[in-house]
Amino acid sequence: MSRSTAPSGALTATLDAAAEQVAARVGDALETVFEAVAQTRADTAALLARVSADGRRPVTADLAALRPGLHLRLTRQELVSGVGFVAAPGLLADVPAWLEWWQTDAQGDVRPLLLDLDPRSSAYSDYTHWDWFALPRDTGRRAVAGPYVDYLCSDEYSLTLSAPVELAGRFLGVAAADVYLRHFEAAALPLLRELPGPARLVNARGRVAASADPARLAGSLTKGPDFAGVLESGRPGVFDGARLVPCQGVPLVLVVAPA
Repeated sequence: MSRSTAPSGALTATLDAAAEQVAARVGDALETVFEAVAQTRADTAALLARVSADGRRPVTADLAALRPGLHLRLTRQELVSGVGFVAAPGLLADVPAWLEWWQTDAQGDVRPLLLDLDPRSSAYSDYTHWDWFALPRDTGRRAVAGPYVDYLCSDEYSLTLSAPVELAGRFLGVAAADVYLRHFEAAALPLLRELPGPARLVNARGRVAASADPARLAGSLTKGPDFAGVLESGRPGVFDGARLVPCQGVPLVLVVAPA
């Protein structure tokens, strides 16, 4: 960060302890979603390893083997609204791009996402620039992308949690899960409101994922602090009097401004 990350005397020990407790509880809530991502990642890597051992490239039909696990995660994980594997372009032998993606509809039924990924007719054929794909690909780490309006899957304001799928050091795509922002806010806002100062949660790029600060709306950008650096270090910091606390293992930072 461009300014000191040492604890500020203006922030009391009580605020520090409360902020770290809230960050830990937010981390616990999102860790359940990342568990679904991790299970999908493991299943996908194992499947693609078996196909590779057969001496052939995978095809879309191979990915059908992932569906029982994906369906189970959608029905068991309360925050998960969509889950699946997004293939790196060129991975599959029969199509240039593919999402093996399943989601719940308004009635709670599990259904596949059916997309036109033909570059001649679809605006969504190149998904490689979106944060939920690019961040895991470029960093090798799991990521939280958004909130954003998810025109690809649901037309809902959403967060996407993702992680890279690799085999023998080769990037094959991402395992990911969607969380509707309204569901995440229902879990996170009561925690943020326990703090004595305005509080918000931001991702590695400074995008606000949830906010109890009327001056910082969800979806807005917070500029200045090196949030990626805070996440990498795993240590709390201070910027312009605001406390920055990483959320225990998940890529979000709790920002608490002085009361």
